[in-house]
Amino acid sequence: MELHRISILVVLMFSCSVSSAQFIDNFDGTGTPKGWVFFTGDGSAKIDFKQEGGIASLYVDATSDKLGIWWALTRHRITGLDMKKLIRPEYELRVETRIRVSHAPRRVNLHFNHQRTTDFHSHLMEFDIPDTVNWHTISMTTRDFETQLGDSINSHLALMDWGLGKYRIDFDYFKVDVVNRNTVGKDQGNPLPYHPPLADPSTFQQKIDVAHDATINTQFPDRNFNNWQVRGAGGESVNVLTVNNTQMVILRWDASDLKSKKVTRAGLLELSPYAVQRSPDFNKDFGMVRIAEIVGGDPMWDEKTVTFDKLKGTQPIEQVINTQMIIDDSVTWNKDGKVLFTISQPVLQRLVDGKTHGLAIKPLGAVNASFYSKESGDPLRKARLYLDVE
Repeated sequence: MELHRISILVVLMFSCSVSSAQFIDNFDGTGTPKGWVFFTGDGSAKIDFKQEGGIASLYVDATSDKLGIWWALTRHRITGLDMKKLIRPEYELRVETRIRVSHAPRRVNLHFNHQRTTDFHSHLMEFDIPDTVNWHTISMTTRDFETQLGDSINSHLALMDWGLGKYRIDFDYFKVDVVNRNTVGKDQGNPLPYHPPLADPSTFQQKIDVAHDATINTQFPDRNFNNWQVRGAGGESVNVLTVNNTQMVILRWDASDLKSKKVTRAGLLELSPYAVQRSPDFNKDFGMVRIAEIVGGDPMWDEKTVTFDKLKGTQPIEQVINTQMIIDDSVTWNKDGKVLFTISQPVLQRLVDGKTHGLAIKPLGAVNASFYSKESGDPLRKARLYLDVE
């Protein structure tokens, strides 16, 4: 009896917290949710948004897309806010929603803007959703969101670059409040900055050299390309890892010494480029490389024997290498002859926990990019992860 009373109390507390918002949509209707707009861009993905039985579902069909850089969002103009309070410097906006996704791990983002917004990457946070079974509550609070009386406030949830399949996000509710920045609690979920600035490698405690690296080839899926070489101008041969339209690079680390540790922040992937071929005429998001998680297939693949077929086994490659990238970027050398990519905290945690089996480097558009492999003979040019744990 006492347990039953506690359960009822928890349900009532949750219901009150949701229903007390200044703006709330519990999606109690049918058909298209009232007041919501939804659209896609940067590709040929199609979108629909429907509600039924207290759940709204955002459907995206990207099967006709080619490059995989599409985005899709649903947005609502937020009414009922206390604007007189919001314009005061100690007050901010908080959006909260409870979602479930069809594919994982995947990221979504939450965002605020108004009719004067020009930087649409501000007041935007990404959230890593690790599974398809559970509902996940995520929230984002603005920081120094400048507003004026009469502003038209919009909030959205978006998904980007999930792959070339069909996807769905279910919403239990969506609410927005004006909150005091000095007293409001932490945001729920794992808010991640969108394209954060690169950290300084020297600030990390842990530096882990790659244990296995290899090139695999989709055109010759039964061949091992670990001894892939470039012939230099002086006739010397250099072992490299090469990304192009038929080849991708796979990397695996031994993180057993860090098992049961908690990764405390985003880290870095460091590579040593050998050569890059691409056209300077390519627009943004074409001719770059795409870093992705290896989430399936053989978890203990060996560089000396691995092939495309051996890596994936009986699974489709879309279930082995996550079709949503960790990050896309151009291959450009810094002063130390390195290229750095930010790897998010959730991805690094899955690597440490053994849930992710490594990283893959794929082409985005037309590009040929080669990096020194661990077989090149120079230990300073091996792929390396930088991370902090507690």
